[in-house]
Amino acid sequence: MIKLFPNISYICLVTTICTMKRNAIAIDLGATSGRVILASADTGNRLEMETVHRFPTRLLNEDGRYYWDLYDIFDNILQGMRIISGRGLKIESVGVDTWGVDFVGIRADGSLNGLPRSYRDPYSFEAMDEFLQLMPRNELYRHTGIQLMNFNSVFQLYAQNKAGDLEQAEKILFIPDALSYMLTGRMVCEYTILSTSALMDPAEKEFSKPVMAVCGLDRSKFADIVLPGTQVGVLKPELGLGPVPVIAVAGHDTASAVYAVPAESDDFAYLSSGTWSLMGIETPGPVINDRMAELNYTNEGGAKGNVRLLKNITGMWLLEQCLEKWRSEGKDYSYPELMRMAEESAQSEALIDPDDKLFASPTDMPAAICSKAGADLSDAAIVRLIYDSLAAKYAEVFRNLESIAGRKLSQLNIIGGGCRNELLNQMTADACGVKVVAGPAECTALGNVMIQLGLGRRDIIDSIETKTYYPNE
Repeated sequence: MIKLFPNISYICLVTTICTMKRNAIAIDLGATSGRVILASADTGNRLEMETVHRFPTRLLNEDGRYYWDLYDIFDNILQGMRIISGRGLKIESVGVDTWGVDFVGIRADGSLNGLPRSYRDPYSFEAMDEFLQLMPRNELYRHTGIQLMNFNSVFQLYAQNKAGDLEQAEKILFIPDALSYMLTGRMVCEYTILSTSALMDPAEKEFSKPVMAVCGLDRSKFADIVLPGTQVGVLKPELGLGPVPVIAVAGHDTASAVYAVPAESDDFAYLSSGTWSLMGIETPGPVINDRMAELNYTNEGGAKGNVRLLKNITGMWLLEQCLEKWRSEGKDYSYPELMRMAEESAQSEALIDPDDKLFASPTDMPAAICSKAGADLSDAAIVRLIYDSLAAKYAEVFRNLESIAGRKLSQLNIIGGGCRNELLNQMTADACGVKVVAGPAECTALGNVMIQLGLGRRDIIDSIETKTYYPNE
């Protein structure tokens, strides 16, 4: 059962009462904010999670280039960990998960080779076109099985290497691995975060030589690949927090989130709903063929070394950017207000594609949506159009997943912050024509902790609070 209080969520897995607890720290970083979370579990697997520090993951704009302020992120991580350390608890481990694709170089002296570029920076648009002239789209997909998106690591690396930005980098680390390195001084390349890059052969679980050759990069630029659950090292003495082990969890936040899906069988699809929506199924190995390339589906790593076959969909980014624009105009809508606005608006006559390039980084999202809709819409109509369009997109992807799986899927599990959107959940159930099970919202941190503490889905499945939506007849 999940009970929400200010800054604290308790996930109670009720079995036996026990006073002995194992404590772990989950560092969960999204593209807009980060959290340092204290998790405590007794021998009966009753788990409590408390967010002790929340902070923004800031983007820096330097001459039109967008960078992640990794030093500020790291300082905030240490701040949260010191709060926990001050409580005098024995901490068994620490794990870091983040968004995918981005990376940073490490120089020979161990320092960062500058700040990491952000996937929101459009610098890789031109690089993608150049790369695909050297290796056509279908060939790249055949080697990696990754959905073609302009910000894939492969295109960012191609652009940076061409510009000479990596000359001083002895190693390249993806963001969760870079933070684990800053905590321990040890370098690894975790499987799930590597799998987002379009650099990895998913069948071999190793870097693709043909793809690396086009990038102009040598395998030695990257650390050894490890699976989730591997110990990276221990916290550096100078941090003053003791020799606590740092575990490579499923470093890609979606991989951690999917590990926490409360599903009793394999007959489900998942939808991780947040700034991005990621819908998929789990498979024992990659599914790579011409149809998958045409559909632009992606084969990413799962927490147990399996594959998450999924589609990346632009999600709440559309609404978040509308809210930002409306706030600048003095209209600060609450989420209950947005729900009411959408419910009271008529169903949209025409839909938009949430993945249209126009919505990638517009300065005025409401205007961009109105432009695509071909009408001057009210704020309420824009919210309704976003919901209608997302539900329709989810239905399209769900039907394709059923076709790929070769069977009917019994349910769609919605996890992440977006699972609290009751209206969109019902609209999704109606559009997909399938039962929707919503929850948990705090799935990414939960999956992070589960991997650290060696817990599986069956340890939590009967104790997670969910809400079920059935399609209307």
